[in-house]
Amino acid sequence: MNDKLLQKMTIFLLAIILLIPVFKVYAQESEVTVNVPSLKVRSGPGLTFDIIGEVEQNDKLTVIGKENDWLQVKYGNTNGWVAGWYTTSDSTEMTNKQVISKVNKLNVRKDPSLSSAVIGQIQEGTQLTTFKSEGQWIEISFQDKKGWVHSDYVSIVKQAIEKEPKTEQTTSTREIFVVSVDVLNVRAKADLSSKIIGQVSKSEQFKVITKDHNWVQIELENGKKGWVYSFYGQFAVHSLSSESTTSLETIKILYNGTNLRSESTTNSEVVARVNAGESFPVLEKEKDWYKIELSDKTIAYVASWVVSSSNSDNSSITEPIKERKKGTLQGVTLVIDAGHGGNDRGTTGALGTDEKDITLLTAELLASKLQAAGANVIMTRESDVYVDLRKRVSIGHQSAADAFVSLHYDAIENSSVRGYTTYYMHDFQKELATYVHKELGNMVSMKDRGTQPGNYLILRENKQKAILIELGFLSNPVEERYVTTPQFREQASLGIYNGIINYFDSQIN
Repeated sequence: MNDKLLQKMTIFLLAIILLIPVFKVYAQESEVTVNVPSLKVRSGPGLTFDIIGEVEQNDKLTVIGKENDWLQVKYGNTNGWVAGWYTTSDSTEMTNKQVISKVNKLNVRKDPSLSSAVIGQIQEGTQLTTFKSEGQWIEISFQDKKGWVHSDYVSIVKQAIEKEPKTEQTTSTREIFVVSVDVLNVRAKADLSSKIIGQVSKSEQFKVITKDHNWVQIELENGKKGWVYSFYGQFAVHSLSSESTTSLETIKILYNGTNLRSESTTNSEVVARVNAGESFPVLEKEKDWYKIELSDKTIAYVASWVVSSSNSDNSSITEPIKERKKGTLQGVTLVIDAGHGGNDRGTTGALGTDEKDITLLTAELLASKLQAAGANVIMTRESDVYVDLRKRVSIGHQSAADAFVSLHYDAIENSSVRGYTTYYMHDFQKELATYVHKELGNMVSMKDRGTQPGNYLILRENKQKAILIELGFLSNPVEERYVTTPQFREQASLGIYNGIINYFDSQIN
């Protein structure tokens, strides 16, 4: 009898010991980044537990629990444990910092996720205060509330110290709203079901009276007041001084380490390097270069595609220039198509990855690179929404795009199949496919499945030079882990970018 009682008590104590780690969990999931080249994932919190997998440097891991110095993380369709001392937390306070948008129409989201609602957009060169960062997302101050932007599309700079206003003349400012679509309805109330009281046109400017979430109340020329949706325009500040003054055009640098050159060419000597947020007065403009003067009176030149200008209308499509320089995409219109979206998840990987999520991440990264080279980039979708295939094609036709690039990730029943493929349908699409596929292969370590004809609607019905790229197989667990990393998206988007640059360079002659 005593033996049975002792046995029961032993089992009870063991059960309690085994359950202790369950209570040591985070109240809220967090994210960490691996900071060593290779980190083992184990079945339990200790070096004696079995190894169930491996993650690489800079991989993001979702933490769901903790025991001493060990972190319980999500790993594919299961959970595992990693040594916490080989990771760093991704949530960081950002005090006295600001971000500058490197792209036009950058989405601001309610939460740090691509599936989160878009609460607004900011234009290239817009500078906003930051609060903190979580992984690849940065929390910012946006229209008197907080929102999130993806770090790939902004530069981080020190917050500017406001100078005391000059006393020799009275100066005030007002905020204006600049329309960025061809026709925009003006409504009686801040509601899409409200009565339309008028219409305004692209590039027209109106005084901002007040704001209500995503709506802006403006004053029309006839004195009437109405509401417009803020997504279809951008905000600017006009200075109203007591004396009539003519201000010089200024440019603001968008990228850290931007080269300033001795002449208006990419082959000339670099006279200085400057960082995002720095501004310079423009002496004159020479085609796609600005001539500026530095603080030490040195004259330098900076390319127009790496700055924002105080006199430019960033919302308009760039007019083609007569002589496009090699290595740039000035005057080129490109449609970037993130495959699937909304209720169309695409394929789901062996470890649970939804294709629609990573196509959007890859497309946004590629778009930012192309815009930095001067291209006018149009995205078929900018959030987790469904877009009909024929509508995607029509977007390219309506914009008279010079090229259409559709991004996808593949799947097949045989989980051993791997590699990347570039598809085209018509003969006039083949050359673009060849250039892009070659440069993609130079940047990623994957099996090359070649360029192939593909009878896809997105290619078949397209009058543009269109290609469809399958960036690896999510049905292959090993390849899924590789292609879902930020490093892969960076390398793949750079390869596609290089291929597009080389293709359009070949067209100059």
